Amino acid sequence: MVAAEAGVSRSTVSRVVNGSPKVRPEVVDTVTAAIARLNYVPNRAARSLASRQTYALALLVPEDVARFFGDPYFASIVKGITARLEASDYVLNLLVASSDPTRKTRRYLQGGNVDGALVVSHHSADQDLLDLSRSMPLVFGGRPALPDLSDGYYVDVDNVAGATQATRHLVVRGRQRIATITGPPDMPAAIDRLEGWRRTVVEAGLAPDAIACGDFTRHTAALAMGELLDRFPDLDAVFVASDLMARGALETLAARGRRVPEDVAVVGFDDSPAAVSGQIRLTTVNQPSEQMGYAMADMVLDILAGREPEERLCIMPTELVIRDSA
Repeated sequence: MVAAEAGVSRSTVSRVVNGSPKVRPEVVDTVTAAIARLNYVPNRAARSLASRQTYALALLVPEDVARFFGDPYFASIVKGITARLEASDYVLNLLVASSDPTRKTRRYLQGGNVDGALVVSHHSADQDLLDLSRSMPLVFGGRPALPDLSDGYYVDVDNVAGATQATRHLVVRGRQRIATITGPPDMPAAIDRLEGWRRTVVEAGLAPDAIACGDFTRHTAALAMGELLDRFPDLDAVFVASDLMARGALETLAARGRRVPEDVAVVGFDDSPAAVSGQIRLTTVNQPSEQMGYAMADMVLDILAGREPEERLCIMPTELVIRDSA
């Protein structure tokens, strides 16, 4: 009907609808006007059958639901992804699984329901990702935790450099007993942030022994901060591997009567809304989470279009943001 209305072939209408650059501008205008007059909307199901594409992407988060909805980092990533997909035909499916994705999730992803997947917050135990990488394009937010995927596609920040910036700031402020609260030891971001802290305190001639582990949640960081204060009552600074965990650390410091930053200086990581949500505004390392999400979506769209992304490994810069806590 559109072809008859515009006086062109059906293949020309198809090329216009799919944004082909091979159609003359005046023909595009004619077809577009015919589409508007007829209120034509492309049928996604029919298009999928013809192209063997679903025009759907999965955002796979191997975490529990509480962690996903409780951490503002994920909201920023999703915002960036959806901003990029707005200009495309793709829709986003959210799959929040445990740290060991279920067979149901794996069957769904490998059953032709999506064309590709974006993966964030993955752990070294997520072995199912190896199978997924063989059946569809995967783009990771953060360096993949599995060595066999290290030459894949991912968007990340230099976590070692960011942790170094944070810890060096504490050293320059004259702090002598600098602790750290890390993320899970099976996640590359946590490993790299610990390494940046360790290198910096050693270079400053300080002891690299004040370490406690959290899991990027507020509650575990509060417990970790208590453990550090019990073991190292003279500590006067702490680098915390995420802003959300830094909030938990601040709660414990307040409960123990430690003033921030006078008694204990605190630096976080992310520059998320959690950094400015309390009475004490956090000094923190900014990572451009929204831009990271945008870049992840851009990368997977390039792959699906048959274009090799400009970079397989996109590393974005970090920046120290100085506020009240240090």
